[in-house]
Amino acid sequence: MIKRLSIAFILVIAFSCSDKPVDDKYNWIPLQVTATAYNSLPYQTSYEHPAITAWGDSIKPGVKWIAVSRDLLKKGLSYNTLVKIDTFDGIYIVKDKMHARWRNRIDIYMGEDVKKAKEWGRRKLTIKYAVKKDSLVIIE
Repeated sequence: MIKRLSIAFILVIAFSCSDKPVDDKYNWIPLQVTATAYNSLPYQTSYEHPAITAWGDSIKPGVKWIAVSRDLLKKGLSYNTLVKIDTFDGIYIVKDKMHARWRNRIDIYMGEDVKKAKEWGRRKLTIKYAVKKDSLVIIE
């Protein structure tokens, strides 16, 4: 257990210190999406488990996580995919998926700060998602 926590801590430090090592390992694929924001509150997620993502991860304020519409899963934005978002610093991680009714959309996690999420609103922007350099990429 301690070994796993140490590895997770090292990964967090690596992602937060510099994009350079990450950029060396990945191609960054641009994609235009509609971006909204969400909070881990019962009325926005699940009444029973508002802090549990669709893939079962425990979410908490301060993490750089996003949810993606299910059509984006087929384009390569699957679980744990690294994402750079226009206007935001750092790298976000795909950790949640949205209701099936949404298309071409990401939802940026903003903790429990409803005011911040409402101020963000809905915007069209370009994201870049990571694909390992040795992977075959098919863009439709």
